[in-house]
Amino acid sequence: MRIFISADMEGITGLVDADDVQPGGRDYERGRLAMTGDVNAAVRGAVRAGATEIVVNDAHGPMRNLMTDSLHPAARLIRGKPKTMGMIEGLTGDYDAMVCVGYHARAGAHGVLSHSFMGHEIEDMWLDGRAAGEIGLVQASAAALGVPLAVLTGDDAACAEATAWDGAVATVPVKYVRSRFAAELRPENEARAAIEETVARTLGELSRGEAGTADSADESGDSSAATSTLAVRWQSSAVAETLLGIPGVTAVDPRTVQAAGTPPDLFRQFGVWMRVASALTNQAPYC
Repeated sequence: MRIFISADMEGITGLVDADDVQPGGRDYERGRLAMTGDVNAAVRGAVRAGATEIVVNDAHGPMRNLMTDSLHPAARLIRGKPKTMGMIEGLTGDYDAMVCVGYHARAGAHGVLSHSFMGHEIEDMWLDGRAAGEIGLVQASAAALGVPLAVLTGDDAACAEATAWDGAVATVPVKYVRSRFAAELRPENEARAAIEETVARTLGELSRGEAGTADSADESGDSSAATSTLAVRWQSSAVAETLLGIPGVTAVDPRTVQAAGTPPDLFRQFGVWMRVASALTNQAPYC
């Protein structure tokens, strides 16, 4: 059984503030340790379930957050950036399941450190007309590749968002939102034991054919043939205007652009959109 783990940081046990998750923040180094602890709990669960290959993709910010010398030895790590597929770099249809660790709710949601990919530079996103963030786009891309999102960890808002996209996803809330920068925290040992146990149980059920699988968007069974539309509203009209120079990108309004394609192709193209936006703006992620 081959398992892919995508690890973000805002939804990690104990973390609630930008200083916890941004390089240079006063608690960032502690945040890195916490992130590694949550990921290791997921890896232990995958090992218990019989995983023969586990690949972890560091999916947050600089994508050099996980402590390499403390990572569980059963996992291989994809580290650094740029990556063509960003948060799901390395994910292919050859994997049996995906686990998302430390994820957060979309921009505008009442969730801890909620945003969509780029802090407040992205005001909203829609996938096929449905409000989406990182969870929705990751889940849809994995499903299009035929890989079920088996488990997601994060705050309770992120967990609710994940099950809204796919009711078969098992979730582990490691904290409960009080505001965008405050939460009621589960004790670390309790949260990590829950991560390990949920991953072990869910992947075990999946390997035995007892768990649900990701929905295919195409009734023929060829999910790669399904076409979706991704729309993004930017804070700056300059970003939207510049993106119109990319073939296939069209305007919805002065600050919103859209494009059509399979979810994995849209994910890849969206990475280019973000690089354009980064070159045009200098916005702090959590203002």
